[in-house]
Amino acid sequence: MNNSDLADLLANETGATKADARKAVDLIFLAIADAAAKGEEVSLNGFGKFKVKDMPAREGRNPATGAALTIAASRKISFTVAKAVKDKLNG
Repeated sequence: MNNSDLADLLANETGATKADARKAVDLIFLAIADAAAKGEEVSLNGFGKFKVKDMPAREGRNPATGAALTIAASRKISFTVAKAVKDKLNG
């Protein structure tokens, strides 16, 4: 399923136009990305949590040459699935 499929489903279930449903889907993902950029946790009850984690700088190796290099510190977003979704997957 992609963004368009999700928007089509939303439009069919709510009676909204596909254009309005697409705007809603895009707005939801934009809000999640904006919150993550601020370092906020996004918790969607019954679905899961998006959390920002700080990754420290670390040593790595170039796979082609084997030369040592430093991988810069960065931030990443992780997702933890809610129990309800796990149960549905394994149910």
